[in-house]
Amino acid sequence: MRILVIGSGGREHALVWKLGQSPSVTEILVAPGNGGTAAEGARNVPVAADDMDGLVELARREKVDLVVPGPELPLTLGIVDRMREAGIPCFGPDAYCARLEGSKAFAKDIMRRAGVPTAACEIFTDADKARAYVEAKGAPLVIKADGLAAGKGVVVAHTTEEALEAVEDIMRRRAFGAAGDQVVIEECLIGEEASFLCFCDGKTVVPLPSAQDHKAVFDGDKGPNTGGMGAYSPAPVLPDGEAQRMADLVARPILRELAADGHPFVGILYAGLMMTPDGPRVLEYNTRFGDPECQPLLMRLEGDLPAVMLACVEGRLDPASLSYTSRTALGVVVAAKGYPGSYPKGMPIRGLAEADALPGVKVFHSGTSLKDGEIVSSGGRVLCVTALGDTLAGARDAAYAALKKIDMPDSQYRSDIGQKGIDRLAGKART
Repeated sequence: MRILVIGSGGREHALVWKLGQSPSVTEILVAPGNGGTAAEGARNVPVAADDMDGLVELARREKVDLVVPGPELPLTLGIVDRMREAGIPCFGPDAYCARLEGSKAFAKDIMRRAGVPTAACEIFTDADKARAYVEAKGAPLVIKADGLAAGKGVVVAHTTEEALEAVEDIMRRRAFGAAGDQVVIEECLIGEEASFLCFCDGKTVVPLPSAQDHKAVFDGDKGPNTGGMGAYSPAPVLPDGEAQRMADLVARPILRELAADGHPFVGILYAGLMMTPDGPRVLEYNTRFGDPECQPLLMRLEGDLPAVMLACVEGRLDPASLSYTSRTALGVVVAAKGYPGSYPKGMPIRGLAEADALPGVKVFHSGTSLKDGEIVSSGGRVLCVTALGDTLAGARDAAYAALKKIDMPDSQYRSDIGQKGIDRLAGKART
């Protein structure tokens, strides 16, 4: 089997690593890939993730048997529809279903129709009306750009002034471009977040173990939101025994609604949850693996990933085909200093082999490239150092021990990934 993976981040490196473990896979191409995907033996091809024509032509020319889009952009642009027209299996939702991630207003409408619990909200296309609503409602509020903003288009405003500034930034200053044509203003939910992902074949839903992402850039969940600074699986706030009940609450109703619209959902359905005192509420849906949740989840996955993905595409997903190690996995993101704002590039990265050689450790590359035979940084999030452990504390210790082997100038990372889960397991969870 020849596989084309689309994307260039840590999620794509993890996908290449896991897909390559299948005995049925003969070659993996990555468009465009990064320094880590090349090191796995995959063939990086300089085709951008949003080049629909180029991707279809590449898949045709290389006689690809399965296409696996990593990021959200090609999905929202309709890569699944295009590959389907070309007769090439593609693991993911069509463009209609991908609007669950591409438009927060669309997702809210589907949730309302499906009866999925979520935050109360209002939707605005006029900045003056949005400002008037904020002033009348008062803080705290959550302000979201409607469209794709690389995980950064959400502002949790603790004061009315912060909420008004967010409206100005998104709608008038166009901080996220066309993604800010419309804003969703939500009530601010209190609780602990969890990531709940499921494999879907249009009718069957098979949950993955829970995970927890860390969006804020600094320790203690301080600072601006990022694409994710670390993750672990499972998340104690959402035990494995709750998976089927959660799928009944937030996944299966969505699949029924989309199927009724004539668009069965295929691929990964990812519900970002807030575990509130009143029960779980969906913050948002993604329509692909999260980054960095993908890395610890795939570290735990056992079995043949390309076979599972093909079964989803062909509508024959078998829950028995998925199994996971009972061990915990935790990943810590190494970012360039200044991220998620402006940051330097081209820093040499040393010690990768030493970190990778530690038991249970895998270093996934996000923003790296190969320059003159040396791995250098090329993005904001550069690495995700991921480790398995018998416990959450063990996985954390292994990941941070590996981090100490890596040297990259002008880098930053959080030192508290996993602490919430450790506190919860110790009976010290914050309420």
